[in-house]
Amino acid sequence: MLLNLHTHLEGTVRPETAAELAREAGLPAPAGGWENAFRVKAPGDLTVFLSHVAAAYPVLGRAENLRRVAFEAVQDAALDGQSYVEIRLGPGTHARPNLSVREVLEAVCEGVAEATLATGIRAGVIACMLRHEPQSLVEEIARAAIALADTGVVGLDIAGDELLYPSLDRFAPLYALARDAGLGLTAHAAEAGPGSAAREAVEYLGVSRIGHGSHLADEPRLLDWVRVKGVTIEVCPTSNVLTGAAPSLAEHPVHAFVTAGVAVALGDDNPENTGVRLSKEARLLVTNGDLNAEVVAGFARAAINAAFCSDAMRRDLAEMFDGEAKR
Repeated sequence: MLLNLHTHLEGTVRPETAAELAREAGLPAPAGGWENAFRVKAPGDLTVFLSHVAAAYPVLGRAENLRRVAFEAVQDAALDGQSYVEIRLGPGTHARPNLSVREVLEAVCEGVAEATLATGIRAGVIACMLRHEPQSLVEEIARAAIALADTGVVGLDIAGDELLYPSLDRFAPLYALARDAGLGLTAHAAEAGPGSAAREAVEYLGVSRIGHGSHLADEPRLLDWVRVKGVTIEVCPTSNVLTGAAPSLAEHPVHAFVTAGVAVALGDDNPENTGVRLSKEARLLVTNGDLNAEVVAGFARAAINAAFCSDAMRRDLAEMFDGEAKR
């Protein structure tokens, strides 16, 4: 069973869709074509990786485009065999003078809702604030997410350069508002920054999940603290190798997480950029990462427990998991 707790809308854009939307908007194609612009071909650093993700931004500035890309993201997740997916995006990146942050999120929620009806899988949307964004914008993102808590938005996230912008102080009140509104809370942390960044996200923001958390593996005491706190780590193996957060799948921090007994949920981060969707991530962790297949299969149970969904949906997913486990 596959549950995807960490995938970015910006990294799910089909190259052929980008080409079509660009033609309609009169935008030039990137040198070498859209697939070449999106795909990260070799390990590098986070800056290079994000430049490939950003190649999709020009075609995401219209509500109808966002709606279509969101629909196709869920559709592709279903084709990959995923039973549940949470799609996150930075709405502030795609807002325009004639397209508000709330309208960005509304369009994505509409596309996701249409796709869940068409495919039968479950899905939700996570709104992501970026560390470099001005206060007025992050407040707008948080308020829009809260306003749409009953129409598709299920969580709040923070991402961006944690080395240049390590402080969480200005985000803490927004996370408190989101928690009171019933949204799930996660944060990108300890991906480029130290393991302590993950602890700060838990303590200051109240998150129940950490995105990536790679450098937690450098500090065994922190890993034990994370385990005791019941925090789930959203692991995106191939992406971490391509950004330089992990040297290889065989040496990926997920091994330390498993050994420490920390809850791990799998994600595919930006599948059009990595060329690897969730089902392949799971296979590669076994074939190239030397993890036991049963351990990898068990990540789905942790994902069910940590998913930002209703209790009823969680029970349904747990029944599906138990049914598959008995086969």
